[in-house]
Amino acid sequence: MGTEARAETEPGAGARAAAEAGVDAQTGARAEAGVGAGAGTGTGAGAGAEAGTGAEVETGAKAEVGTGARAEIGAGLQAGIEPEAVRAEAAAEAAEAPSAFVAAIEASGEAERSGSTADSQGTGQDEHRRPVAEGQASGAREHAEADEAPTGSRPVPADDSPSSGSAGSPGSPAAPATTDADEPHAAPSSTSASASASPMPSPSAEAEAEPAVATTVSSRPGRFRRRPLPPRAAAWVRVGTHVLAGVFVLVAILVPDRLDRLTLQGFFRLPVEVLFLAILLLALPARARRVAAVAAGSLVGLSTVLKCLDMGFYQTLARPFDLVFDWVLLTDAADWVKDSFGHAGEVLAVIGAIVLLIAVLVLSALTMVRLSNMMARHRAVAVRTTLVLGVVWITCFTLGVQFAGVPFATRGYSQFLANRVQYVREGLGDADVFRKQLAVDAYAKTPSDQLLTGLRGKDVLFTFIESYGRVAIDDPAMAPQIDATLTEGNARLRSAGFAAQSGWLRSPVTGAGSWLAHSTFLSGLWIKNQQRYRTLTTGDHATLTKYFQKTGAWRTVGIVPGVRKAWPEGKYFGLDHIYDSTHLGYEGPYFSWTPVPDQFSLEAFQKLEHGKKNRDPIMAEIILASSHNPWSPIAHIIDWKDLGDGRIFYKIKKEGTNPTEVWKSAQRVRTEYRKAIQYSLDSLTQWMQRYGDDNTVLVFLGDHQPVPTVTGGTANKDVPVTIVARDPKVLKRVSGWGWTDGLKPADNAPEWAMDQFRDRFLKAFGPQP
Repeated sequence: MGTEARAETEPGAGARAAAEAGVDAQTGARAEAGVGAGAGTGTGAGAGAEAGTGAEVETGAKAEVGTGARAEIGAGLQAGIEPEAVRAEAAAEAAEAPSAFVAAIEASGEAERSGSTADSQGTGQDEHRRPVAEGQASGAREHAEADEAPTGSRPVPADDSPSSGSAGSPGSPAAPATTDADEPHAAPSSTSASASASPMPSPSAEAEAEPAVATTVSSRPGRFRRRPLPPRAAAWVRVGTHVLAGVFVLVAILVPDRLDRLTLQGFFRLPVEVLFLAILLLALPARARRVAAVAAGSLVGLSTVLKCLDMGFYQTLARPFDLVFDWVLLTDAADWVKDSFGHAGEVLAVIGAIVLLIAVLVLSALTMVRLSNMMARHRAVAVRTTLVLGVVWITCFTLGVQFAGVPFATRGYSQFLANRVQYVREGLGDADVFRKQLAVDAYAKTPSDQLLTGLRGKDVLFTFIESYGRVAIDDPAMAPQIDATLTEGNARLRSAGFAAQSGWLRSPVTGAGSWLAHSTFLSGLWIKNQQRYRTLTTGDHATLTKYFQKTGAWRTVGIVPGVRKAWPEGKYFGLDHIYDSTHLGYEGPYFSWTPVPDQFSLEAFQKLEHGKKNRDPIMAEIILASSHNPWSPIAHIIDWKDLGDGRIFYKIKKEGTNPTEVWKSAQRVRTEYRKAIQYSLDSLTQWMQRYGDDNTVLVFLGDHQPVPTVTGGTANKDVPVTIVARDPKVLKRVSGWGWTDGLKPADNAPEWAMDQFRDRFLKAFGPQP
């Protein structure tokens, strides 16, 4: 093994050893107490001293810097080796040292190259690294002693060591190290130190080094272990992350809840909520600050999700998402996606929504925590910045400063939250308001023989055309084609002896929610949300259809092809029999959401009810669903004799459009919507021409306006309503309404709220004075 010398000195001994070895102070290796600069940094390597680190100076043995902090230096100075060679050899050995020692060596070498004095450089590094170096040196000393115990070797005086630098050949001169001090140090590795320190190690030294190699090989960076970024790159990553966090919060606060209000200049504003949030986080102690950051981040995340829901609802229903009543509509939305894009589309949509929700909440909370920590670390800068921005906000808000027509100082986020809170309060209090309205019914005590006397013996058909709104008649892009369809329908009805009058009704909903419009029309109450609908259908407030049933003079039926599940509410509406999509005899394909084409539904009504002989008068509620969103593909009129069981529609659907392709263009959506309305109107007027008689009275109307993609975001909720009859006495009873002759209502025709129709109709066709 060769001779071996251990020099365990008290703090400060390393400096004395370095001085005695005659190491020039210009090497930049001034030794400090407790750091072991004499041997650990390579500048006092020839002294063979260990200063406070427990490092063994072993002559003729392999250095184990990473595990025992041992340095093989031989007797360099005694053999006359130049200090420069000693320093180079020590630098090569130290390349495998722990990170704290590597940093010290690099700093020392930098000082030597720059020509700085050893005192100014070494002292600052030692003061900076002393706590880390002492802890690592203590662990190194314990490990080295544990490694030395089994070998049985004893330390010998340093001057007994041979003057040769080779462990295998005591008489041969030491080989100088070949590592250039200016080359970058290799990654830390305890297994390569011996090779760099001794080109020809002795077998005994290799045997003794094996335990150390075995214990330190696991500290090497693994193949899949992430290597640390360079300091400059890490700094850029930190700065970039902070910037992205700030941008995320600003975007979440400034983004509007409507797509039609989403503009680029809207994001170049200063929200006052950010300033208040900064003040709060700066004022709180550490623990409370973290809690507040998580809470604020979660609130921002939830509000962002709510804004996304609002965007969807504004695009579909032209109103924001109702936090009290609209949760049930999410299920309906999933059903619509399934009907339009298949089961796979529904699953992907649901999974995507859940993943997006979780991601937004987690990201918001982590972002706010990161920003709060940054503000705490740079408190002075954060305070000054907040004060400056506060002054800027107050000034701009007071003066009404705008950029590109958008106010720079905004408080829109707090107004958004306040509006949502108000909506929730109104929703929670709406139940009591509606219960009071539900108790009022002007015809509740009217005897049955005095109800609807002006329609006795007539077949009365209340028919809803899905999404038939005012936009179909007023929009310049659709009006010419719709006018042509209505004009043709008028001519068709007049040829069969019918006359018509039309007006406007204002629906409680737009875009969707047909059942709310139906129940409003029939009940005479404003059914604007799901809670009111449930309250209505579980009560005993009479609908228009129920009053027909109450008289006992009509058989009441429902033709509801859009119903594909159990519909217990049907009994509430006073329908003796309900024909849903499975009871109309249809064997053809679905047309997206529409289970049964309108022409087939009307033909089925004729076969199942209206065409029967020796029957009672019929009151029917008929839902025509072919004009339901997404309007692709749509059916077209065929010869009524060819309808059969509906299988002919397979060919028609195959020739139709793909909803995915249609909805890539708003113009195509509007075109397909217009075609769907034309199909429904043609089906209805042709049926009246074909099967109507003197006792047929038709009331048809739209249930609501289509989605904003078609309406262009208008707030108008008007729908056309028309009464068609061959008996002039029927139309005479409504002559005082001021409606327009024909199927198309004039622009200035009367406009009623839809909930007013029931009582006006009962009055017009009740006993006359």
